[in-house]
Amino acid sequence: MLILEEMQARGHESLTILQHAPSGLRAALAVHSTVLGPAIAGVRLREQDEELAVRGALALSESLTLKAALAGLNYGGGACVLMMPETGVDDPHAREALFRALGRQVRPLASRAVLTEDIGVTPADIAFVGQETPATLGMNTDTSAITGYGVYRGMKAAARFALGAESMRGVRVVIMGVGAVGRSLATHLHREGAKLTVADERSERAQALADQLSGVEVVPCRSALDVPSDIFAPCGFGHSIHSADVPRLQCRLIAGGEHHPLTRRGEEAVKEAGIVYMPDFAINSAGLIAAATGADMNAAAEQVYQTISRITHVAEQYSKPPSVVARRMAERRIELIGSLGRA
Repeated sequence: MLILEEMQARGHESLTILQHAPSGLRAALAVHSTVLGPAIAGVRLREQDEELAVRGALALSESLTLKAALAGLNYGGGACVLMMPETGVDDPHAREALFRALGRQVRPLASRAVLTEDIGVTPADIAFVGQETPATLGMNTDTSAITGYGVYRGMKAAARFALGAESMRGVRVVIMGVGAVGRSLATHLHREGAKLTVADERSERAQALADQLSGVEVVPCRSALDVPSDIFAPCGFGHSIHSADVPRLQCRLIAGGEHHPLTRRGEEAVKEAGIVYMPDFAINSAGLIAAATGADMNAAAEQVYQTISRITHVAEQYSKPPSVVARRMAERRIELIGSLGRA
């Protein structure tokens, strides 16, 4: 599918390509919706090519629209995906230049897009962006740690629906991707007595976590889907579960911090397999809530818990998959609040 056709199909408003040769800035800024307010754009920094960056920005921005709406925030959804400069960003001055260049490039879009941290980006990076534009959020918030705790609380609410109880003691959980969010999730689950298996593209990172938390099993990423579990928690970069691999899953619930672990086709395959899927935009929103509202970790995570509880209640009442219920709830708020028009 061509990019413009994909944007039209998903309802995107704009896609901007950003470039600044001296700093190495190359980025795609997608704005999916500004119906509820300016688009919160998570900023990611990864080694990837142009097409992956653009498609990643489109997918992530749509997810942010649903996430913000479901969380009751007066923001739309956006995403800014940066391609890693050829010279890297190990030099602190180079990193400052990269993010200040980003801030200066997006300054004319301040009424439409607000930037906050995502994978590979820190609050200090957003502070550099904030030197060039006022349109930033979360530079004083540890969003990864808060997101991880929110996923943990949301997982408990989802487990009550899918497993019959919310206690994680003795529950077998596979976490695929143990970056900042995955590590935070693992720590909370381990403390409650869950039986953990972890995997990561960087095997040394998974092993370091296992060395820190007793009794944690490490497996290669290619084997993680085959491990028998109660809950599979994708916490990687996206699309961890390919549609063709769904038959390999040996879990009853999918609930993790990763954006878009499944395509729409994958969601259908999971439904047919009898596996409950709690969508990313419902369960991984605590960090966004904290950044947007100033709520502390406990308050943000409690909001996620209550949202998941509401979704599962409706899903049970109407015999609908939670993923369908969550999407409809988000879309319904956008419709209702959008109908009020601009203030």
